Amino acid sequence: MTLVLDGMTLDARGASYPVRLLMEGGRIASAMPGQAGADRLILPGFANAHDHARPLSPTSFGAANKPLESWLLRLAAMTRQEPYLAAAAPLARAARSGCTSIMVHYTRAQGPMPLPDEAREVARAAGDVGVQVAFAVAMRDMNPLVYGDPAPMLAAMPTAARAAIEAIYGQPLMSFKEQLSIADAVAEATGNPRFSVQYGPNGMQWCSRAMLEAIAEASENTGRRVHMHFLETKYQRAWADRHCPQGAARYLKEIGLLSERLTLAHCVWANEDDLALIAESGAIIATNASSNLHLKSGIAPIGKAIAMGCKVAIGLDGAAFDEDDDMVREIRLGAFLHGGWGYDTHVSREDYLFEAIRNGRLANGALNGTGLAAGDGADIVEIDLTALDTDTVMPIEPIDYLFARANRTHVARVIADGRVIVERGRVLGVDLPAVEAEMRARYRAQMPSRAEFLDAWPSFDAALSGWYRDRLGCC
Repeated sequence: MTLVLDGMTLDARGASYPVRLLMEGGRIASAMPGQAGADRLILPGFANAHDHARPLSPTSFGAANKPLESWLLRLAAMTRQEPYLAAAAPLARAARSGCTSIMVHYTRAQGPMPLPDEAREVARAAGDVGVQVAFAVAMRDMNPLVYGDPAPMLAAMPTAARAAIEAIYGQPLMSFKEQLSIADAVAEATGNPRFSVQYGPNGMQWCSRAMLEAIAEASENTGRRVHMHFLETKYQRAWADRHCPQGAARYLKEIGLLSERLTLAHCVWANEDDLALIAESGAIIATNASSNLHLKSGIAPIGKAIAMGCKVAIGLDGAAFDEDDDMVREIRLGAFLHGGWGYDTHVSREDYLFEAIRNGRLANGALNGTGLAAGDGADIVEIDLTALDTDTVMPIEPIDYLFARANRTHVARVIADGRVIVERGRVLGVDLPAVEAEMRARYRAQMPSRAEFLDAWPSFDAALSGWYRDRLGCC
């Protein structure tokens, strides 16, 4: 199928110019000068470099206004859903905002089928939506409740509440060898150029040194990338300072994990020593500005990271600022937070945009080009310039409108692998409103099964906050 696009695009300095793209066989066959006056801004498809593909917002299950350490455990209020539907909804929402490549760090399997079979359903949903997916198999072998001994926290809870929590979180964790074997089985069952599989250790505070060493070795042997959380909260920083006195990033370097095959999500509490080692290694940081604000984690030092030479990508993390999986707004927010203050510029808008796309696609394992040149993959997002320039007072560069006021409603069309997957806000491969309506109905019907957990939550949350304040609240 041949597809021709006419519009404006941006050069490396952010200046606009007309372009005509000819796409064939999933690639850009040619990029030629176009005619002036086009009403579309053509950009490379966005990459969501850190997400978990949650079916609906955890806020709808009582998780709002909580630090990560409580927020994560509150997710037990969400019942398990049919894997295809559960994946189709978040993948379609991200595609609707211009994402053609999406990381799914699969930290919460729906079940009850084996994970390789469940991953096939996620891959089927990705194929129907039309997006390229990197599927990171989550792994952890310690600290299911808190970053240390949970006994004092559990002892502070009433007996019934404690029993309800232990029933959910007291199950033994699989050995890291078993988890690695499952990850390899998922890769064998599903891996293809549009659905690549990665190792997904949850984070340093959830993974033993032995597990991380084994993952580092497996990554080196197989070439698979590794995707993990890193220093997302001040409590994780405090844990790392106690358990890795040589430094958090240096610890990862010592065990062979810090390499160009690694993506580190968040890095909110990374210090200069960490950032220097990350830059040196070629690892990619996936920053998540909105999520970091929603979960009270802080503002990551991304401007400093970029200035120090770190590769930075952008992730929605299922917690965009308005909880609408809007990558357009997320890019703008990050540029405002990290670009610099006054006349001091850490990173320009155009560099933040294009480097995030390039690094995000690399982090997600998409190696078919990252721009709009001949030979690059035909992954495109078109922005409606007429809808952006509502005043039409004088000629204004599209990049000004893009960063001043654009959001996902201005996405006119999304093309992935040469296929139109979104047209005027409608995802063509799946019926997103119907999928979300079905899941809402299922969740509502299943909520009585969560009664014991919800009854236990107030004392559980109070015990959690007390544990962290008493033991890791020093920073």
